[in-house]
Amino acid sequence: MTQRFVSLWFRHLRTDWFTLRRPALGRIPFVLTTPEHGRIVITAANALAKARGITIGMPAADARAVLPGLEVLDDIPDLPARLLTAIAGWSIRFTPLAAIDQPDGLMLDVSGCTHLWGGDYDYLKDIVTRLKAKGYDVRAAMAGTIGTAWAVARYGKTVPIIGNGEEAAALSSLPPAALRLDRPTLDRLQKLGLYQAGQFLHMPRASLRRRFSPDLLVRIDQALGRMEEPMTAVYPPEAFLERLPCLEPILTLTGIQIGLQRLLDMLCHHLQQEGKGLRTAIFKGYRVDGKIEQVDIGTNRPTHNTTHLFRLFEEKLGSIEPDLGIELFTLEAPKVEGLSPLQESLWENTSALENPTVSELLDRLTGKLGAGTIHRYLPDEHHWPERSIRHATEITEMPATSWPTNRPRPAQLLSRPEPIEVAAPIPDYPPLHFRYKGLLHKIAKADGPERIEREWWLDQGPHRDYYCVEDDEGQRYWLFRSGHYTAEKPPQWYIHGFFA
Repeated sequence: MTQRFVSLWFRHLRTDWFTLRRPALGRIPFVLTTPEHGRIVITAANALAKARGITIGMPAADARAVLPGLEVLDDIPDLPARLLTAIAGWSIRFTPLAAIDQPDGLMLDVSGCTHLWGGDYDYLKDIVTRLKAKGYDVRAAMAGTIGTAWAVARYGKTVPIIGNGEEAAALSSLPPAALRLDRPTLDRLQKLGLYQAGQFLHMPRASLRRRFSPDLLVRIDQALGRMEEPMTAVYPPEAFLERLPCLEPILTLTGIQIGLQRLLDMLCHHLQQEGKGLRTAIFKGYRVDGKIEQVDIGTNRPTHNTTHLFRLFEEKLGSIEPDLGIELFTLEAPKVEGLSPLQESLWENTSALENPTVSELLDRLTGKLGAGTIHRYLPDEHHWPERSIRHATEITEMPATSWPTNRPRPAQLLSRPEPIEVAAPIPDYPPLHFRYKGLLHKIAKADGPERIEREWWLDQGPHRDYYCVEDDEGQRYWLFRSGHYTAEKPPQWYIHGFFA
C-alpha cells in the first residue's frame, strides 16, 4: 500500500479555542500570557494582534504600549495538548492513525483512506472544511512522507497535495526551516547563503556531513522518503477493528442495525481466520456534530458467532441517538482469545457451563440485567468460612479444590458475621433461643458444635464453634460462638448464614 500522510497546522490553536467560547474576541486583537522570570510574557496572539505587530515572547507591558486597546487573557498551560488530543479523537472518522505534532499540529496516516472520499483532493478538502467550520484556522498538506507534508502545510505556496516521488521538487523552493532543522543549523545555512532547500538537497552527502550536524541528513532523508519516520498514534488502533464510513448520514435505527451487521460480518470473518473469538466488543457511531455514540458488550467465552453478537448489541442499540446523523461506524474487539474450530465442535456436544447455549443465555441475561448481576463462585482452599469461596473469573474456570460435603454449609453466607443475643446453657450446648434484628427465634433442633480454627498464618484471634440450628418455624441458621466460654467474660454469638 502506498503511504500517504496529512499534516494539519493550527496557526492560532489556543486563541481559536478562546474565541469559540467568547465569540466577541473574534472582532478584537487579544493575546494570552503567562508569568516567566518575573515578567508577564505573551504565549499566543490571535491574527488581529499579530497584524498589529504583536509577537510571541513579547512582554505584555510592551504589547500594551504598542497597542493600547489590546485584550490580555491568562493562558492555560496544558491547553494545546488537550485540544490536539481531542481533535485527534475527532479525526478518527478520517483515519484510525493520528499523532500529535507539538506544539500546534497533527499528523495523520491516511494510507488507503482517501479513495473512500473520491481521491486525495476531496479527502483533504473535507478535513479542512470541517475544521474551519468548527472555528479553527488550519492549513493542511498531503504527501508521501511526514517531512514533506509538514513542510508544505507550513511553508507551501502552491497546491497542498504532493504526489509520491515529487517530494524533492516540492521542497526545493521552501526555506530550510521547512525541514524542521534546529536553530544552529539554520543559522549556519543562512551564513552560507543557502536560503532555499533546493540549494543543498542534492549536495554530496560527505560535504553536508562535514559542515553540519547529522540532523540535517536525517531530516533530508525523512522528507525524501529515504528513511522511515516513526509516528506514535494518540489512540493506537486495536488489532481487531473494522470501520464503515457512510455515504450519507445515518438517521434511523434500521440504518444503525445494517451498519452493525456489516461490521460484525467483517470482524467475525477476521477473527475466524486468526483462530480467535472476541470477549468484549465496542460499537461506535461518529455523529456529524462531532459527538460519539457507543455501546459495548461482553461474552462469557470467546466467540465469533455473528447472530449471537448481534442479539447482544440489539438490546442496547436503542440508546444510540443519531441526532443530525452518523457518518462513521466502527467495531473493535479490545479483548480476544484463542478459539479453534475443534473447540467449537467439542462445545456442541458438551453440557453444563461449557455448553455454548448456556453461555449465550448468560450473555443475554447480563446484557439485560447489567454487568455484575450474575455471579459464579468456586471453592477456595481456606478453612475460615468467609475465605473459603471466591468469584470465578471465567464461566469455564475449573475449581482448584472440591466443595466440602462432609459438613453442612449454608446456601447463603453473610459476607461478615452479625452479632446476635443468645440464651445458651454452658459450656458447649447450643442456644435455647436467639434474637436477630429484633425478632426472637426459639430453637427446636440443633447440631454441633463444629470447631473452626483461625488461620494463624493470616491473622490472629479466637476460634469459632459453629451450630446448625432450626427454629420453631422450620427456618435453619448457621450460628457460632467466638472463643471459649468463661464465667468472667461470656462469649459473643454471631449469625453467619442461612440454610435453604
